[in-house]
Amino acid sequence: METTYRNQVLIVEDDDHIRRFVAINLERNGFKVTEAALGETALTSIAAHRPDVVVLDIMLPDMDGTELCRKLRETDLHIVIIFLTARGQDLDKIKGLELGADDYMVKPFNPLELVARIRTVLRRTGHAMEPPKTILQSGSIRLDLDAKQVSKHDGLIDLTPKEYQMVKVFLENPDKALSRHQLLNLVWGEDFVGEVKTVDVHVRRLREKLEDDCSKPQMIETVWGLGYRWRREG
Repeated sequence: METTYRNQVLIVEDDDHIRRFVAINLERNGFKVTEAALGETALTSIAAHRPDVVVLDIMLPDMDGTELCRKLRETDLHIVIIFLTARGQDLDKIKGLELGADDYMVKPFNPLELVARIRTVLRRTGHAMEPPKTILQSGSIRLDLDAKQVSKHDGLIDLTPKEYQMVKVFLENPDKALSRHQLLNLVWGEDFVGEVKTVDVHVRRLREKLEDDCSKPQMIETVWGLGYRWRREG
């Protein structure tokens, strides 16, 4: 399996919906994401994972985000800190930047603008991620990100856009059990209104197109009671 080096982003936000919304959009744009709902949890996560970027809310239940920013700057001068908060007064922005934040965004926000700002700060600070590889491969299955095509043994496979996206999600997460709800969010988006069995229908169709024997799948394994897993091949 070819993998991509991805900058790691920690999202510190106590609103579960906003945190997942930000995480999904960053993951779709090539970032590796970890999450924290509390300031203390964020400090533990930073020590364990050493993220390149922290996207930080100010109003946290256990700690003011500006205090967390100050603590981070005392121990790490290089980590990128971007405030993402509902507090949009000029004095709040000035205080955040004076404490060492690299940027400041106000909610509501455009997720693509957040992605663009993160990339801009990473380039400016010399932490820009390497250009992603354009090929994902697992065994006989090859996905070309530029051409948006999937092939098996060099023969192109006719996939719908959602089938292609599902293969992409699987190849980016080999050997990882993904729940049906995770697959719905990653392939159809959080706003999708429909039945979770949509995932099962698409998996069945993919097996028919990808597997040598769809009655005995070797690539897309069923994780009973949860969802599915792509079995890594060399």
